[in-house]
Formats: sequence, structure tokens, C-alpha cells
Amino acid sequence: MVTGERQAARIRAVYLETILKQDIAFFDKEMTTGEAIQRMSGDTLFIQDAIGEKVGKFIQLMSTFVGGFIIAFVKGWLLTLVMLSCLPCIIIGGVALSWMITNLSSHGQVAYSEAANIVDQTIGCIRTVVSFTGEERSVELYKKCIKTAYRSSVQEGLASGLGHGILVLVVFFSYALATWYGAKLIIDKGYNGGVVINVMIVIMVSGMSLGETSPCISAFAAGRAAAYRMFETIKRKPEIDPNNSSGIILEDVKGKIELKDVYFSYPTRPKQLVFNGLSLCVPSGTSMAIVGESGSGKSTVISLIERFYDPQAGEVLIDGINLKTMRLRHIREKIGLVSQEPVLFTTTIKENIAYGKENATLEEIKRASELANAARFIDKFPNGLDTAVGEHGTQLSGGQKQRIAIARAILKDPKILLLDEATSALDTESERIVQEALSRVMSERTTIIVAHRLSTVRNADTITVLHEGKVVEQGSHSTLIKDCNGAYSQLIHLQEIRQEKVNSTENESRGPKIDATKSNSASFGRISLNRSFSRGSSLGGSSRHTFTLGFGLPGSVDVQDGNSMVEEDKERQAGHAKLHKNIPIRRLAYLNKPETPILIWGSIAASVYGVVFPVFGILISSSIKTFFEPAHELRKDARFWALMYMMLGLVSLLSVSFQYFLFGIAGGKLVERIRALSFQKVVHQEIGWFDEPSNSSGTIGARLSVDAAIVRGLIGDNLALMVQNISSVIAGVLIAIITNWRLALIILAVIPLVGLQGYLQMKFLKGFSADAKAMYEEASQVASAAISSIRTVASFSAERRVMDTFKKKCEAPLRHAIHRGIVSGLGFGFSFMMLYFTYALCFYAAARFVKKDLATFNEVFRIFFVLTTATVAISQTSALGPDTSKARDSAASIFSIIDRKSNIDSSSGEGEILTKVMGDIEFRHVMFKYPSRPDVQIFKDLCLTISSGKTVALVGESGCGKSTAIALLERFYDPDSGIISFDGMDIKKLKVKWLRQQMGLVSQEPVLFNDTIRANIAYGKEGDVTEEEIVAAAEIANAHHFVSGLPQGYDTSVGERGIQLSGGQKQRVAIARAILKQPKILLLDEATSALDAESEHVVQEALDCAMVGRTTLIVAHRLSTIRGANTIAVLKNGSIVEKGRHETLIDRENGVYASLASLYMSSS
Repeated sequence: MVTGERQAARIRAVYLETILKQDIAFFDKEMTTGEAIQRMSGDTLFIQDAIGEKVGKFIQLMSTFVGGFIIAFVKGWLLTLVMLSCLPCIIIGGVALSWMITNLSSHGQVAYSEAANIVDQTIGCIRTVVSFTGEERSVELYKKCIKTAYRSSVQEGLASGLGHGILVLVVFFSYALATWYGAKLIIDKGYNGGVVINVMIVIMVSGMSLGETSPCISAFAAGRAAAYRMFETIKRKPEIDPNNSSGIILEDVKGKIELKDVYFSYPTRPKQLVFNGLSLCVPSGTSMAIVGESGSGKSTVISLIERFYDPQAGEVLIDGINLKTMRLRHIREKIGLVSQEPVLFTTTIKENIAYGKENATLEEIKRASELANAARFIDKFPNGLDTAVGEHGTQLSGGQKQRIAIARAILKDPKILLLDEATSALDTESERIVQEALSRVMSERTTIIVAHRLSTVRNADTITVLHEGKVVEQGSHSTLIKDCNGAYSQLIHLQEIRQEKVNSTENESRGPKIDATKSNSASFGRISLNRSFSRGSSLGGSSRHTFTLGFGLPGSVDVQDGNSMVEEDKERQAGHAKLHKNIPIRRLAYLNKPETPILIWGSIAASVYGVVFPVFGILISSSIKTFFEPAHELRKDARFWALMYMMLGLVSLLSVSFQYFLFGIAGGKLVERIRALSFQKVVHQEIGWFDEPSNSSGTIGARLSVDAAIVRGLIGDNLALMVQNISSVIAGVLIAIITNWRLALIILAVIPLVGLQGYLQMKFLKGFSADAKAMYEEASQVASAAISSIRTVASFSAERRVMDTFKKKCEAPLRHAIHRGIVSGLGFGFSFMMLYFTYALCFYAAARFVKKDLATFNEVFRIFFVLTTATVAISQTSALGPDTSKARDSAASIFSIIDRKSNIDSSSGEGEILTKVMGDIEFRHVMFKYPSRPDVQIFKDLCLTISSGKTVALVGESGCGKSTAIALLERFYDPDSGIISFDGMDIKKLKVKWLRQQMGLVSQEPVLFNDTIRANIAYGKEGDVTEEEIVAAAEIANAHHFVSGLPQGYDTSVGERGIQLSGGQKQRVAIARAILKQPKILLLDEATSALDAESEHVVQEALDCAMVGRTTLIVAHRLSTIRGANTIAVLKNGSIVEKGRHETLIDRENGVYASLASLYMSSS
């Protein structure tokens, strides 16, 4: 047990280490987060089982087997030789059994990997899933996968049963042969009865030992199948290895970057060239801005400089040296990356910033957060820098996450800075301050900027315009703007057309007041180019970023720090322990109720098989008596007993085959039901439940796979063994008492000692497994976060840090396992000691009885054999202790999910449905705090009315709670007090699923599923969707053009979380999905922010058309989007401080909106 646990921990660590050093192409094509977690939590269990206590047991059984044959050869070589003829049959049966189980086990594991992917995708994107009422679709997909796994497990049960049955059949046939041939040797060769008995008993013990290796062989086979898949990955040598210590190290990196005649296509789309002979040069210490339409390859430049990929031809040079010849870790340490969709890890703010630099001091971290303008909002949190950010940073708003990511890059103090829309998620004021900070950081550093905003782009030393992977224009802002027909001017012009109205309105409404800002020659430059260039995804067509779920969540908010999380975890575990006590096994049995007839027939088969061994005791004791009979009787009786052995062998074959097969069905069905029920419950929980660290996608995935597998062991193999052993004990005791009750009673007095040992072992083990299980879940969470954020881990060379955290999380459960192993070992040893003590007492008492004529020789052997099989059964049952203890903890874990009632249950049929929907929305005196941060007030008396068919825009600084309003409307959360009404009715009284079907949500950070573009768009509508509907929605969202240009069109896979598409392309697919839904209410959370100028212009027109006749709530920074709204509501300090049309608010002296607009313009 101890070595198995240690090796499994080592394999987990080596596997994670290997995964983290793989090149990014491996994650694009071969591996998903869900699959990796399934292997680390599920597959390592099989490996641990194969290399743990089963190895010791196998060696013990095999040494008994070999030792037995040596003794048999010494005693009577001729009889032994004849009995050996059965050995090839046993070996062939064992090999065939192992091969079949390995194959079937592999099929089941593949199906479970697919199921793990579905869990990871669904939980990881839960807000998108619930907003499109896609819970049941996820559950159906999940059920489909586990159905396949169930079929494999039934076939595995049948194969095990037949294999085991044939082994037992061969053993009994060998006794038949031994009885018949032994009699022949006594008559013909002068053997005596004692020699024949010796050989038979030794061979019997050897044969039983060989039979008992069957569970070990099954475990080895399943372990081999699991290990094969893991070691295939462990052996894989990445083409780009960050751990490779060879390569050039530049003592002093100057930072000159050059791309020479680069040809590149992504591994997933090898026929589609992104760069077709691209050449770029960024001199040391200068800045270059790259602009162009969405999907033109801007972010791909950053991917190549970070060496996430290598070009197919051409060179990427730093300081004139080819990147391929340099030591990768060293050069990545000199590069700082800030992405458009920042990736944060599930830890504290301090730890997240510290990823920028190893062994960073608290002062350095604070300085970096001040430079990134993050210190102010961090200080507002009760726990400051120790505030936890939640899974993927969901507890922070988009702007807050972005500032932490910038602080992380600033802390790194890099020679080369790569900014991919680094300030896009910030409000105007923060953006201006952070931009100043970045400008300071950029000085004397080589900087590449991918951005829309003119304020960011115009100050760059060189601006490069990319189109279809080629440079079409290059020069400074002042040079490029002179060419009216140039690509750069055209991009600006496109946005200016849309902004002219804004300009004229501003000038008319504000008159002389605006002169101050007009002194800047590009007074509206900031607005005019605000999002005109593609806000390509964080690492473009390639990126594997983990973005906020659904949409950039809560505003200026707090989360518990490490300590309070630990406290909460202790409470949770205490609750778990309480629950554990109250989980009777009969509840599990109740889940198996539909399989009651199968379990009854299985139990009958197990009982019959259990009775076989005491009956075997009668046969062997009777055949021993036969060997001392006269020759004529010996010949006749030997034939009779040989036939009886053969009959017993056939009964064993049938009973054991049925036992394994029927319990395989019942166990498989239980796993299928548990997984389906648990997952169904999980997806219908309220969003607040997923905010808890213990309910991350990695943890839930691990719980579903591990708990179900452990419980299946209890209901399948262990229950069958228990029934079999009980019938063995009952039959054995009855036969013994009938044979000679006095002797039987004396021997029975010893048997409770064996039972007591089993009970004590169970007691010791009970407390250990629950804690270890929870701790391994924490380790899974660390791995899940790292794998899903692999680009961030790679760019910050944080592989070692992740591994250290992972190993730390594995230390405690490993200690628990060692403790458990020692207790189990002592218990098992004590069990065997009691067994031999029982034998000793048996023979001592029997000798006395025979001496006093109270028992015959035949009775002694009969009682000895039948009670021996009974004591073996009891010690076997005591060995189930570890499994039963684990299964109880897993049952507690499962029922804690199944029994939890969701506070906002979308599966509930309760609630009203409005026959006629108008679309009036009203927030009345709404107070709200996030459940995970009850001490931070988000809304204080929020009042807002949105009339049917009207458009209301919410504005305010980053983190003021704009997206929270959308979360409350979608009923992701319920307000603490106040009412949100829909057509005059409190939304709490409406049916949750129906309410969400009336709303179409487009988020700032769009979530796509690992499927085709067609499937992602079709997700917007329940039921069958026609090709025409999909194409029409894509055309409205201006996505049809780029989709048609892809080699596989709508059948193109978007990759995990949409990584194969650029930010703009993802956003258009998300808009098409929302348009297909035909909602009554549109919720647009920065819906066009990731689009280039041309696409944004067309999509905005499409959204304007879609908004007609619909109630619309817009969250946006840009004046171009919000100025046309019927009402603009300004959020500040948790309530609406200003409300009115753009023209009215802009003219209000000292107004909040007017100052926001003024800031917006003056900063440009």
C-alpha cells in the first residue's frame, strides 16, 4: 500500500510535469484539460491498485503456489507430474483473461475521458450554459459517454467471470484426476494414502493460491491499460521543450526582434497559411504597434516571439540569433506578456502577481500593483493582497483582472514587452493611469503592442498594418495618416464615419465648454479609433486562454483570504464527516433498486459459489478416507469422488460466471446512475455554489470519476465476495455441527477472534480516507488551473512553481496513505496469525478427541476442511476494510451533491409562465452582495426601469457592478432585498428556465465550446436547427464571410474554449448564437469590443436591427455604442447617480457622465 501510494503520487507529479513542458501544439491537437485531470485522478487509481497491496498479495500467492509444487515433487513426483498437466490450461486462461480485461478497460477509460471533457467544459463555462438553458443538453451528452463506459464494464464483468470460472473448473478437474490416478498409484505403484493426501493438499493450496490471483491479475490488466495511456504522454518529447538546458544564453539581451520571411500555419489548420512570407523588424528599445482586421495574424506574431509555435519556414530572431537556438526558459524570462483576456490562477492576488518573479518581496509586489493602478481596489478588500480571486479570476471584474495581469508583467521587469490589448478591459480613468504606467515601463524596452485605441497606437515608434498575414503598410502615425487611401487611414476613417454624429452632438450640446479638450488635435481620436482595430484574442488564432466564465463578473468585490478559506474548508469537512456518519449503505443499495432482480440472482449465484468450498471440504475428507480402503473398494469409490469433483467444477463455472456478470451489470448501472444524477444536480446548482473554491471544474470532475469508481467496487466485487463468504461460513458451520457438534463447537470458539481482528481493522481505517480524498481534490484543482492556462504558465516559466504547489498539496494525503498502509498491514498480518492459531487448536483438539474415541479420522478432516474455508472467508471479508471505508466516504461525497437543493433551480417546473411577453424590466430598491463576499455591498438601493422595447445603457468605472445587473436579471443570483420585476411580476415567481429563454446574452469575453462552429451557433436554440437558420444568424453577425473562408467552413473545430479562433471571430460566433435564440430581451456586455472597425460597423448595424422592438440592456465604455440608447444610467457606489439621454447628461455641469465623457476625450 505504501509503495503503491508513493509511486502513484510520483506518477501524478511526473505526468503533470510532462504535460506542463509540452509544446502548445500538443494542447491544440491532442490534449484537453478534462482528459488530463481524468487521467491524473481516475487512471492513477487503477495504476495505484495495480502497484499497491495487490503486488504484495500476488507475490505471496505465487510463492505459495511455487513452494507447494516443490514440496509435492519431493513427496510424490509421478502424481505431481500428472497433476501438472492442468497447469498450461490455467496459464492460457489467465493470459487470455488479462488480455480481454485490458482491452475492455481501455474502451471504458476512453469513454470516461470524453465524459470528463464534458464536465470540464460545462462547469468551466457554467454561466454560458445556464444563460442558453443548455444544462439538459450537457447532461444528455454526458449520459451518452457513460453509457458506452457501462457497456465496457459489463463486458469486463463477463470476461472476468468466465476467466475465473474456467480457472476453478480446471482446479477441480485436477482434483478429480488426482483422486482417480492417486488410487491407481496406490494399487499399481505401491504409493501409500499419506503420500497421495500430502500431494493433493499441497496442490490444493497451490491451486487455490493461483485462483486467488484473479483479482490481482484483473487489477494489473486495468492498471496496465491506464499506465499505457499515461506513459505514452510521459514519453512524448516536445518539439519545443522549455526544460531543455542546451541552447545559447545571451548575457545581455538588447531586445531587437526580427521576423525574416516567415511562413506559418496553425497545427490544427495546416492548409491555411496565417503568414505567407512575413518580415518585420523591431529595433532594440523601440515600440511597434500592430493593427489590422480581426484574424489578420496580429496575435500570432506574439505567439511566435514567445515561441509557443515554430514557423514552417523563415526565422524569428532576437538580437540577431535564431530563437530555436536559444535556451527557451532563459529567453521567456526576458519577455513580459499581458493578454487581452488575462489568466489568473485559483489563488490569492499576491500569489498571482508573484508569478511574475520568483522570490519577489512584498514591497516589490506592492510597488507593481501601484504602478498598474491596482493598489486602490486591492486595499478596499478586507483581506487586501491575500484576497482569493476564484477559479479563473471569476471573483474580480474584467478591469481588476487586467490590472493584476499588468502588475504581474511589471514585476517581471522584462527586456521585451508584449501587450495584446492590455488596457482594453479598463474604464477610462484607470486606462489613462495604467497607460502612463505602461509608458514608463516601455521606456528603454522593446515593445510590441496589439491594440485598437489610438491613444495606445499613435505614440508607437512604428505602426505596422497587417492584412491576410502580410505587411501592407508601415510607418509612424503622423506618416501613415497623411496617405488618405492607405490601409491605416481607412481603418481610422471607418470608425470616424460612425463618430461624426457624436462629434456634432458634443459640439452642439457643450459649445465652448469643449474647447479645452479640442486643443488636442485629435480630440475624438480616442473615440474614433477606440475599437477600430481587431482586439484579436489574447493569443490570436492560437490562444489557449482561460477567460472568465460567462462574462466578466462582479465589480469591486472581496473574496475570502487563504485563512478564511481554510476555516470554511474545515467547516465543510466537518459537515462532510457528519454526513458520512449518516450515510447508510442501504441508501446506495436503494440507488440500485431497479436492478434488484439482477442483484438477487447475482447473490444466489454468489451463494452457490460460496457453498462450493465447504462441499469441497466434504469431498476431500471423503476421498482421503477412500485411500485407506481395500483395492476393490478403492477403485470404485475413487471413480465416484472423481465424478463429484467434476460436477463441483461445472457448478463453480456456471455460478462464478453468473456472479461476475450480474454484479457487473448492477455495479455498472449504479456508476452510470450516480454519475448522471450527480452531474444533473451539479449543473442545476445556483451560480453562487460554483463561486466556492471547493466546487471548481477540476474538483467536480475528480469527484465524479473517483467517487463513482470506488462505490462501484463496493457494490460490484466486494458485495459479491461478501455474499459468497457469508454463504461459505453458514454452510461450513452447519456441515461441521452435523458432522460432530462437540469438536465443531470447540473450533467455532476460535473463529470470533478472526472476526474481531476484521472489525478492529475497519475501525482504524475509517477516519483516514475522507481527508486524503479531499486533499487530492485540492491537488487536482492546482493541476486543472495550470493545464487550462498553459500559455500563461509557459510565458512566465512558472512550471516549477506549479509543480511545487502540486507536490505540496500531495504531501498530506501521502502521509495519510502511509499511515493507512501500516494499519492495514498489521491488521492483515494479525488475521493470518489467527488463521494458523486456529489450525493449531483444531489439530490439538482433534487429536485429543480421536484418542478418546469422541471423533473419527474422517470427521476430523471434514470439520477441519469446512471450517478452514470459513475462516479464510472471514479474513477475506476483513481485507475489504479499506474498500468499504473508502466507499462510505465516496458515498457521503456523492450524496452531499445529490441531496443539495439548489437555491435557484432551473430544472424545477415550478413558477409561472407569461403568455404575452412585453419586456418591461424594473429594479426596485435592490440590495445585493455576492454570497462568497457577504461583507462587500455591490448594490445599495438600486432603482432602474427599462420600458418594453427601449434600450438602456449602463456606464460607470470598472468594477462598479454593471455586469452584476445582468447576472441578477439572468437569475444567476437573487438580490438580498428589493424586487426585480419582469412585466410587473417578481422574477423569483417566474419559471427559471422560461425566464432565461427570453434573454439573449452576448458577453465581453465570449465562451465557445470545444466543437464545430456550426454546433456553437446552434447552441443558441433548443431543438433542431436548420442550416439556413445557422447561416442567416452568421450573416447577421458578419461571421459568414470568415467562416466560409476556412477550409472546413462551419465544420471547423474551434478548439478548447475557442482557442483556434481570434477574439473578433469568437465574438461574432457568440453574437450569431445569441441572434439565433430570437430573445425578447437582449443583454449586451461589451458585445462588439473584440471586433475590428469594419466588422464592428456591420455587426453594430445588425445589433441595432436586432434591438428594434426588443428591450435591451447594454454595458459599454464606448460613446458610439451608448449614445443612441433611450436612457443612459450611470452607476456609482452601488446605485444610479444619473439617468437620462446622452444629450441631456453631457450638458450637465459637474455631472458624473459628463466628466466620464470628458476624461474619455481628453485622454486621447
